Amino acid sequence: MPLTQRELKVLDELNAWENKLYDYEPNDFELAYDRYLERSFTSLPVEVQERFFTLFDSWLFHLHSLIQGSQLQMDAKERILSAGRVFNPDLDTIKDLRELPIEQLEFIAKQQIARHRLYSFVQGGMSGSGGNLVLGVDMPAMAVINLRIVQLVAMTYGFEVNTPFEMMVALKVFHTATMPSRMQSAGWEELKNDLDQAEDFYFYEGNDDLTDVTWLEQPIKQIFKGMAILMFRKKHVQGMPIISMAIGAGANYQLTRRVTDFAHKFYQMRYFKEKGAL
Repeated sequence: MPLTQRELKVLDELNAWENKLYDYEPNDFELAYDRYLERSFTSLPVEVQERFFTLFDSWLFHLHSLIQGSQLQMDAKERILSAGRVFNPDLDTIKDLRELPIEQLEFIAKQQIARHRLYSFVQGGMSGSGGNLVLGVDMPAMAVINLRIVQLVAMTYGFEVNTPFEMMVALKVFHTATMPSRMQSAGWEELKNDLDQAEDFYFYEGNDDLTDVTWLEQPIKQIFKGMAILMFRKKHVQGMPIISMAIGAGANYQLTRRVTDFAHKFYQMRYFKEKGAL
């Protein structure tokens, strides 16, 4: 079936975004930072490095499963299907959403994205205004918010995340989206290769290691954000720690914006692959 005018426009936007991803060139500071970070971490014993990344991977796997099986996510799934039935009353399963035109899927996805960007903004403001306990749960809360929206975008485009393959792909989308811009093209290429090499789209047979030294920049940014919040939390404007709240809200919003943009482009790409347009 030939693509509609809207589909052609979205496909052109996707290709332009992908070219921009591949064309990104790191500056000297980023290259020096990479070398310093890798040299610092590789100075640790190999056993410590392996245990650290294994624990991080395990934590992400369990968190993903917990979110995916939660009643909150089941309710969100039903809301997505209900939104799809506004356009096509015969929709029965998540997979049926692939039959909707791209503009309708975009509309549903952008509703979910806007809602979770707001959640991140509010969460960041709370972490900047509350005590040490609220700040301490900021990183797990951000992981939940961003993993959840990746799952919801996947479901919006007709891909259930309850199989080993889709679960692993969603985790790798989240992982790649949180990587530095200079490294995202490699992660994008790996995701595309996973799709090309998949046979039944049920069992995952690719590389199931998620975190490595290249991913450490994001947790380090979160630590620096926490330090900045602690530094400015006692500086009040009209009785409120406006500066620390702005730091927390701005940083969290930007992270979720980055994750949602990447996840949306990835599942749009899968939509076009399903239609045979790629």
